[in-house]
Amino acid sequence: MNSETTFDLIATCGFGLEAILRRELQALGLEAAVGEPGRVNFCGDLAAVVQTNLWLRTSDRVLIRVAEFPAPDFDALFETVRDLPWGQWLPADGCFPVTGRSIKSQLSSVPAIQRSVKRAIVDAMQRDHQTMSLEETGALYKVDAALVKDHATITIDTTGRSLHRRGYHSTVAGGPVKETLAAALVMLSYWRADRPLLDPFCASGTIPIEAARIGRNIAPGILRDFAYQEWTGVDSDLWQDTISQANAAVIPELGERILASDSDPKVVRAARENAAIAGVDKDIHFDVKPVSGVSSKRRFGSLITHLPSPRATGPDRELDELYRSLPGILAHFPTWSHYFLTSHPKFEAIVGRQADRRRKLYNGRDQCTYFQFHGPKPVVGEGKPASEPAVQPAVDTDQVPSEADVVSDEQSLQRAEKPVAKPYVHAVGQAAFGALTDKAMEQAELFAVRLRKRQKHLRRWPTKRGITCFRLYERDIPEIPLVVDRYEDHLHITEYERPHDRDPAQHENWLELMARTAGEALEIPKGNVFLKRRSRLRDNTQYEKIDQTNHRLEVHEGGLKFLVNLADYVDTGLFLDHRVTRGMVRELAEGKNFLNLFAYTGSFSVYAAAGGAKRTTTVDLSRNYLKWAEDNLKRNGFSGDAHRLVASDIETFINEHPPGEMYDLVVLDPPTYSRSKRTEKDWDVQREAVPLLQSLLPLVRKGGVIFFSCNFRRFKFDTEALAVGEIHEISKQTVPEDFRNRRIHRCWRIVK
Repeated sequence: MNSETTFDLIATCGFGLEAILRRELQALGLEAAVGEPGRVNFCGDLAAVVQTNLWLRTSDRVLIRVAEFPAPDFDALFETVRDLPWGQWLPADGCFPVTGRSIKSQLSSVPAIQRSVKRAIVDAMQRDHQTMSLEETGALYKVDAALVKDHATITIDTTGRSLHRRGYHSTVAGGPVKETLAAALVMLSYWRADRPLLDPFCASGTIPIEAARIGRNIAPGILRDFAYQEWTGVDSDLWQDTISQANAAVIPELGERILASDSDPKVVRAARENAAIAGVDKDIHFDVKPVSGVSSKRRFGSLITHLPSPRATGPDRELDELYRSLPGILAHFPTWSHYFLTSHPKFEAIVGRQADRRRKLYNGRDQCTYFQFHGPKPVVGEGKPASEPAVQPAVDTDQVPSEADVVSDEQSLQRAEKPVAKPYVHAVGQAAFGALTDKAMEQAELFAVRLRKRQKHLRRWPTKRGITCFRLYERDIPEIPLVVDRYEDHLHITEYERPHDRDPAQHENWLELMARTAGEALEIPKGNVFLKRRSRLRDNTQYEKIDQTNHRLEVHEGGLKFLVNLADYVDTGLFLDHRVTRGMVRELAEGKNFLNLFAYTGSFSVYAAAGGAKRTTTVDLSRNYLKWAEDNLKRNGFSGDAHRLVASDIETFINEHPPGEMYDLVVLDPPTYSRSKRTEKDWDVQREAVPLLQSLLPLVRKGGVIFFSCNFRRFKFDTEALAVGEIHEISKQTVPEDFRNRRIHRCWRIVK
């Protein structure tokens, strides 16, 4: 080999990256054509070999194609390889291991192919170098024999270790994407070095590091060596000159710092180390935070990330929840472009819209799809006169204007005569995620008007009755299916799942708009407005805890104090629809032995104690709720042996109840459905309620009253199955007047 030799070369890459790799070669001044999948063909001398190994970001290897020929049998393979002038390619002491592969060929045994090619090269080397001794102690020349459909391609690898091994990964953590693929993801996006870039699942930092090196024009192979450097005939000055030119071409810093985050502190620490080795640690801001915590005040940018992969072994509840949360997160970046590499089969269905482009790619052997959602185009508009504020504020003025925005010198002189504000950036085109329509703004106005009207209507009613917590709005406007409850100077807004024409990200922004509208209309501080979602429960599911703030607020009702949590649960700790029923319990409680089953946070027990109950027994399986009930009792001055709290499932409590202890007043308010790890069977109110009441009756004195309530609208009560004195449904009397939904619960008064 010498510097004047022209080689037939192949740059290999992952499937799906051929077009990007061809553009890279053309940028280096080399004519290239896409060949077989994963291969791009081009020609060049030793300088081209050096350049391509150093600069190609998406290629795995650069190969010299020695020969290509039909190989229907071993004789043809052996003789053709032996006849090649191997003495021109390999020195007498060269080390030439042979690798092989066979696809849809008669010669299917790869070890046999390797042995045949190796023997043929040995014979040729002995012939060309006129020696019988081949020590193979010199430089490495890795030969590959690939047979595809009985057609053999013999190549020599110039690279050595795969080009994706850049040399900066001190630690590989978090299932990283390959460096070559990470570079391709960035190159396939609209990101430029002067615009924001965010990777919220950065793992070991591969995508942000590759982006920073692209932005600063750092050669991807600058930190490593290559197989060809040890070859006979390769001038070391050629390599050194190429390295010097590459170092001189490096841009000192990025125009915009890249943001990268991950929830795992260990992988973020590894990412920082990798960025430091790669020489771009000052160009990337790494942070430890979950994806739900990412944000940016910048208006235009690119979010590029490799999403965690679903397990092949079965469902992963935590990962499914993460994917479902994405639309809400993307809604905070409506004018950004978003790029996701994932193997999730239903990704587009989860985010609620089809990608503008999608491309099948491979991360190693894992087949993935690269989903591209294009945001609106940033355009630098003309400045407004200084006396007239711009319709949109000046943001992202560092964006590079398009050619259409460039004005002539004459126009510039004309504008210079007038006072001009700083140019601002506006958007042209549809937002990728979360853009709200005019209809949403109209709905917000209607919502605000209705809330103000309701607040005016109820301005005296709560005060007269000693009520500080009440229902203010209950799906009054059909297209705004929200429930707004006021807890003193706080708002608790609940969304009930209903069909709509918004995608998930739009819906997230719509909900935030409604929450903001409610706070402003009722003059409630933003921090005192809490938004919850109550989806329809399917397949015997139940509501789970949704946050971990443990922040409780003291509110008042009927002269009593109660603790509520507006942030952590779908329910707050005080069922407002049972306000009237609680009053009935207080009126009947004097001198009575009171039993509260499925007690939740014990509000009925507080009312019974306040009504003069001789003794209260509060039963719930949840120790957290019982502690909450205990706190509610103590807040109102009720504690001691007279107020017993029992952590038990209701059936066990009744079956193991000591004989002789009887109750005069009972509240049974079970959930529609419940499951617990502490019990062997789940609770279903339609199936379990009547048998439970039958087993409860022996514990109730003659003339004793049971208030039985449930939220299951279709509940069918077999009253004839109970041997009692009277049963009356009192649902209409127990639903408070601030509730539009008169079937919010069903309630019966049972007298033994």
